[in-house]
Amino acid sequence: MNKVEGVRYSYLAQQFNDCDDLWQKLKEFVKTGDFTLGEELKKFEMSFADLIGTKYAVGVNSGTDAIKLSLKALGVGHGDEVITAANTFVATVGAINELGAIPVFVDCNKTFCMDVSQVRGKITKNTKSILPVHFSGYMTNMPELMEIAAEFNLPVVEDACQGILASIDGKNSGTWGITGAFSLHPLKNINVWSDGGVIVTDDEKIYKELLLLRNHGLSGRDTVEILAFNSRLDTFQAIVGSWLLPQANEIANKRISNAAILDNGLREIPGISLPERRLNEKIVYHLYMFRAENRDSLLKHLRDNNVEAKVHYPIPIYRQKALSYLGNVEGDFPQSDEDAANLISLPCDQHLSIQELNYMIQKIRDFYSRN
Repeated sequence: MNKVEGVRYSYLAQQFNDCDDLWQKLKEFVKTGDFTLGEELKKFEMSFADLIGTKYAVGVNSGTDAIKLSLKALGVGHGDEVITAANTFVATVGAINELGAIPVFVDCNKTFCMDVSQVRGKITKNTKSILPVHFSGYMTNMPELMEIAAEFNLPVVEDACQGILASIDGKNSGTWGITGAFSLHPLKNINVWSDGGVIVTDDEKIYKELLLLRNHGLSGRDTVEILAFNSRLDTFQAIVGSWLLPQANEIANKRISNAAILDNGLREIPGISLPERRLNEKIVYHLYMFRAENRDSLLKHLRDNNVEAKVHYPIPIYRQKALSYLGNVEGDFPQSDEDAANLISLPCDQHLSIQELNYMIQKIRDFYSRN
């Protein structure tokens, strides 16, 4: 057995190490010339919808556009307000901004997701949609959020870019709101070889609108129904997605089992605080995150020992320079601030060995035993 000397973060070389059959599919595909909105894309969309549990899926060019086109299909535009999480990645608010809309932030709770109890206080006459973010593979409290949305007659678009196959009470992320937005970025749990995204929905009208929105508003080669976007998922990438999609449940389950090993090893270490693991929720661990005392020193210690730990994210989006026009100041969202100072992320992917998981646990024990 090889001695572990470090743990890498990116697992893509291992994930696609044995893909001769995929290369063969791609070689055969190239001969067809069916590169844009091809049959292989339709097959992928049908498989993705079946996996998530929706009637429809629409492949687009990124998770960001999956959010943007979802909001656009709902009529979100200039000056409208969209309620979202103060600790999300920039792509969420970037999608809102591209439509000329205004992000309205809600703080997160101890499970990294939007604190739904604060949503009512953010709703105004200008609110057009609610955009919860299923951050790190946890899910926002969707049962409670959907009650609030129904009370105010507001559509919900789920940013499920980090939450494929996450669920609450067996109901998958992406199936609660009117649409769910997923990312196929290379670092996501299900990925392709470039950027990519998918929108899922059960609403036929929204589905037909999304087909127009992703393809210049064209209903045929020469008929422009609306002015829209060029946001097609490449058929080439759809073939890569179709190759990986049958592994989706296995990937999720392996990440869950790896997280359980890390939980068991870290739970009793002074200085480590694990988030609540709720029994009715399936957490898929796009990120394995916990709160750590002396976080920055721990991060350096792990990197010095060749563990590629990361921080998601050291500066909350609401405090970024690009969002200063909103007038938020440090302290407005205290849980987001606390997490930015204390959260650390460990590798947790499906290709890690038990030896690598134990190596990370041991290095963290070593750090706190000396500090």
